[in-house]
Amino acid sequence: MSLTYSIDSSWRNRAEFLHGREEIVAFLRRKWTKEFDYRLIKEIWAFHEDRFAVRFAYEWHDDSGNWYRSYGNENWEFDPRGLMRGPLASINDLISRNRNACITGSRTASR
Repeated sequence: MSLTYSIDSSWRNRAEFLHGREEIVAFLRRKWTKEFDYRLIKEIWAFHEDRFAVRFAYEWHDDSGNWYRSYGNENWEFDPRGLMRGPLASINDLISRNRNACITGSRTASR
């Protein structure tokens, strides 16, 4: 998945500001070591030329068994080769009191 980002990509995710593919890879590794059984839905809101706006919702749990639902919006910008160079994510995390998943479907083994 990291190869979808340009070498010089910049990314804001929550309170983190990442610069370059290497920082993005390190961030994703940290994220995926704490977010288990990740289920995601994304929906495109709008697009024009090299930019997309999407909204998303995902569910996950931590290593203590606490479930979360995360909601937000992302803006994506692509370089001429089709690599993502400017993702910007605004995300709200909520503790889920209901252990029944709202987002159904199988979780893919590879990321």
